[in-house]
This record gives sequence, structure tokens and C-alpha cells, in this order.
Amino acid sequence: MRIFFALATLASALLSTSCSQAQNDKGPDKGDKKKSKKESLENKLIGASIPGLKRVGSLAGSVSESSGLINAEQPGTFYTHGDAGNQPVLYKVDLKGKLLNEIKLSVPNKDWESVAKDNSGNIYVCDTGNNDNTRRDLVIYRLNPANPQQVGSIHFAYADQKEFPPSKKDRNFDCEASLWHDGKIYLFTKDRAQQRTSNVYAVSDQPGRHTAQLVASMSIPGEVTDANLSPDGHSLVLLGREEMFLYKGNSLEAMLKSTPNRVALPGAGQTEGVVFYGNSLIISTEQGALYQYTLQPNQ
Repeated sequence: MRIFFALATLASALLSTSCSQAQNDKGPDKGDKKKSKKESLENKLIGASIPGLKRVGSLAGSVSESSGLINAEQPGTFYTHGDAGNQPVLYKVDLKGKLLNEIKLSVPNKDWESVAKDNSGNIYVCDTGNNDNTRRDLVIYRLNPANPQQVGSIHFAYADQKEFPPSKKDRNFDCEASLWHDGKIYLFTKDRAQQRTSNVYAVSDQPGRHTAQLVASMSIPGEVTDANLSPDGHSLVLLGREEMFLYKGNSLEAMLKSTPNRVALPGAGQTEGVVFYGNSLIISTEQGALYQYTLQPNQ
């Protein structure tokens, strides 16, 4: 605790010095320099207070409101996207956030909130944002980056949603997190009513009209914003706002019933995308930050 306060005091002192220097700078880029120094010091403080976390890149200027994250074809590259109000585009970026490619889809972005990937390289863009729990047009778009204009649509409804919207205490049909496993897309809801339960639904990964079946209810003290399954299938991460939950098990079914290891991410921002990357996790935020979190042996 003393070390943390010492780091915070040091960061505050350095930030104060940086601001004083910026005020004396009369050049045309004074504001940019001041902002850059402030962000650098804030990132150092975040890294110092959260063991294993470091900021590695920025999506600012290339991706607006990153809301999902998956590994792309080449190691160290990723696909991400914006949510409601942004273009229907998949952005390919590297670990530093540099824009490598854009794939514009011929489908709308009503509220893209998550993206998943199967073992054959197919991508599933989840237009499943449902803030008011009123949508009857929920859809997952299936495509392959090798032929992005051929898009299949997986239309679905939740098996247990009977009202649009339900009563306020039952509004748990918003989904910002997904993953692919064994021929199905698993959808993790964002509990806007109680902020304590993420319901997990499974739906076929084949285009057509389907019913998403409830397979589990997970106790989560917050709202789930993304999910990812490790390549070996033995680790699951659920991301929340400035926190994440890590699960271990021999199967996805077992992990959905297990007790997680919670990792707090104070100061990281509005964390919205997460993906396994070697022995670490890559995390994106709506504000444009890219973080790398090194998994500890007990995680």
C-alpha cells in the first residue's frame, strides 16, 4: 500500500511539473505536448497499480469506440469494430493500434457489440446491443475475411423473452459479449436490471432463424462487456467495466459453473474488448487504449 501511494505521489508531482512546463511552452503544439505527457504519466501510474498490466498501443484516430476484439490471421494482429452509430467496418490493427486494413461489410451496424471467431477463420459480428431490451431484429453476421462480401445472417430470439421490453427488474437481454465454441455462438448478457447475473445463451453458428437457448446463469457483480475462450479451451475471461473475471476448467460447461478469479482494472477506462494472446490478454477500451495483461501462474 505504501508503495502504491508513493507511486501516486510521484506521478502527481511529475504531472504537476509537466503541466508547469507545458504552460511555459509557447509553441503551436503546446496542447498536444501537455496531453501526451499527461497520458504517459497516467499510464505509468495505472501500470504500477495493476501488476501485469501495461499499455501497449492506441486506436485513437483509426477506430472509434472499440467494442470487440479477436485475433486476426497473423500473430500480433487483431480485428475490432465500433458500436452503434459507427460504420459497418472491421478494422485490422497491430499490437500498437496501427491500422492495417478495413473490411467494410454490406450490412448495417445497428449496434455491433461483440465479435467472435471459429477454428476455420470465420468471423461472427454480433449486432446484439439491446439497451432497452426491445429489439426483435437481433442478428449475428457470419463472414470470412477472404471473401467479406459473402455474409450470412444468423437471426435469433431469446427463448425466454416474452415481453418487449420486460419489466425493469427483468431487463437482462442486452448482449455485449460472445465467443464461438463447438459449432455454437455463446452470448453473455449484460444485466442492466440487477447488475449481478450474466445469462449465457447458445445459438447455432449457421445462417438462418434460430432460438437462443439459456444454458447457464453466472453470478457477476457488474455488467459483462466481452468474453473470450483460450485456444486450449481451459481458460475463459469475462470482461467488465475496469475489471475482468478469469475462469479455469476442463470444459466450457465446467467453467460456466466455476468460481472466477477477479482482477480489478481501476483507471483503465471503459474496457470493451478482450482476447487471449499467448500467455497474456489484450484489452481494448472505447477511449482507444490497448493494454496487455500478463497472466499470473495462478490464473
